Amino acid sequence: MIGATVLVPGARRAVGTLDDPPDGSDACVVACPPHPRHGGHRGDARLHAVSDTLVERGVACLRLDYGDWDRGHGECEDARNALRWAHERYETLGLFGYSFGGGIAAVAAATVDVPLRGVALLAPVAALGTDDGDLDAVDAVAAIDVPLSLVVGARDTTADWRPVAAAAEPTGATVTTLDAGHGFGGVTSDVTDAVANFFANRLRA
Repeated sequence: MIGATVLVPGARRAVGTLDDPPDGSDACVVACPPHPRHGGHRGDARLHAVSDTLVERGVACLRLDYGDWDRGHGECEDARNALRWAHERYETLGLFGYSFGGGIAAVAAATVDVPLRGVALLAPVAALGTDDGDLDAVDAVAAIDVPLSLVVGARDTTADWRPVAAAAEPTGATVTTLDAGHGFGGVTSDVTDAVANFFANRLRA
């Protein structure tokens, strides 16, 4: 079912939209949006495009809206809770995040208590806006023990993605650099192909 509303279990009120292939799927990707205080939400164009392409490849996608603003802490728990919800319903899981959501996804992937098959980060921020070391995406990527893919824009001056990419490369992560700014205008299909192909190869194997 496309566009089913999901209330994510947990102490916070987080909501998601589940896009499932018509014939169902045994694989699901949780998608984390950009900063909620800068207009980030589950209907973000990049999340929507990635979700549509995943569904075409037979993978479900849960696009997440965070609960009330909590300086990154609660938002990371929202992502972990969404993964726990999906773990009860799907055999294999992936985690995707864009911008602020990329930092959230990195930290959540490094600390969640359910198995993941892959993590993809699009223009991830290096830190989540606090001085807390446990919310540092650079440190988190080194602790992610599943295949990792980064897609970044060479002309991006919004997200400080370079420290994340530098930390990820020694782990064997795939880093795809596109000729784009932070919004990835004009190269959306390149973004969606890179992310969806990464997950399709790992979640459906």
